[in-house]
Amino acid sequence: MSALAVVRQLLWKDLLLELRTREILTAMTVFAMLVAVVFNFAFSPSPQDALRLLPGMLWVTLAFASTLGLSRSFVLERDQQCLEALRLFPFDPGLIYAGKLLSNLLALLAVEILLLPALAVIAGVPLLGHIGALAAVLLLGSVGLVAVGTLFSAMSVNTRIREVLLPVLLFPLAAPVLISGVRSTLGILAGRPWADVLPGVRLLVAFDVIFVVVGYLIFEYVVEE
Repeated sequence: MSALAVVRQLLWKDLLLELRTREILTAMTVFAMLVAVVFNFAFSPSPQDALRLLPGMLWVTLAFASTLGLSRSFVLERDQQCLEALRLFPFDPGLIYAGKLLSNLLALLAVEILLLPALAVIAGVPLLGHIGALAAVLLLGSVGLVAVGTLFSAMSVNTRIREVLLPVLLFPLAAPVLISGVRSTLGILAGRPWADVLPGVRLLVAFDVIFVVVGYLIFEYVVEE
């Protein structure tokens, strides 16, 4: 079986389980919407302040919502000892990481599709003229978050405090993603020249490439510990 076929089967397994339970996606979506409403009541931004606050509200909400899904990413495999069984199959263990990364990424992107319009309506910020650029930045930032988060989720799944340990490990390392995401989003919404947005986008691309490759290469050793 080819590597692509293995990743596709692993991805389909996770998607099928999520469609049956809707546990992760529902929790992430409800949490994200709740945080968005709380932010709105906490700041009550004026039209002038909304543009400046929206990027930070968006990325902080995504960061915390992602930890809900990531913390549950390997729980089912641990409870049913599926991870040990998967490691016995004759394929690169890094493919397990790739399949989990894609399933976590799809869950986070689904939340973003619902969250971004809701935040835009709450803050009163028009997005129609910036959809393409925003989608690119959100995709790059999401890949970075789940690349690091999937790896740390595998590390912390066997600990008793995984829900606490995961954000403690994730947020410091993912800080470049959040900072670059906020700056790039703010530049796009403010209509700044692409040259002002490009440095943040380049950092996101570099972060994604480095941590996807590193996660793939060291996943075998992570799951052995």
